[in-house]
Amino acid sequence: MSARPREFKDTSVIDAAMEVFWEHGYEGSSTEELCSRTGLGRGSLYNAFGSKHALYEKALGRYQELGIQGQVEILEQPGPVKDRLRALMDWAIDQDFNGDQRRGCLAINAAIELGGKDAAVARLVGGHVGRLERALCHVIEAGQRTGEIKAQRPALELARSFLSSYYGLRVLSKVVDDRGVLDDVVQGTLAAL
Repeated sequence: MSARPREFKDTSVIDAAMEVFWEHGYEGSSTEELCSRTGLGRGSLYNAFGSKHALYEKALGRYQELGIQGQVEILEQPGPVKDRLRALMDWAIDQDFNGDQRRGCLAINAAIELGGKDAAVARLVGGHVGRLERALCHVIEAGQRTGEIKAQRPALELARSFLSSYYGLRVLSKVVDDRGVLDDVVQGTLAAL
């Protein structure tokens, strides 16, 4: 019987691993790079987490914890609903359309790389998307109550449509060189509400 990995509490190690996975993806992240960036030796890394995949799950969980909170805070700001929705999309463009890195959203990257063949990754990404969907639905419902958002369609349907554009925008930002294209996506998405 193998020993269980100890519970690891040092978020700086998980944050460092998250950066490696974000830059290289799961498959492209070597144990050597993970050890180098986290400061842990191979034995310590496996002792602490059990496997590369377990560390990847921790990194995705940490990304969700940090990333979704910031996105929800944008949506919860005071002001017109469409301004908050625009602020969220502008934030995503600023995050993703940045220099040579163009890392995109780690959750979306994980979904594309492993989501269809790894139940744990699909669950983690689904949790991330679900939290954002709930926040969007809440904001859109508020906009429907004030008349800023059309009330003919259910708020959940509008939230899911927005979410599709939002994540599509995040994927496009990895391959489009013209920020104006991304701004057009924002304009079209908001106009549809």
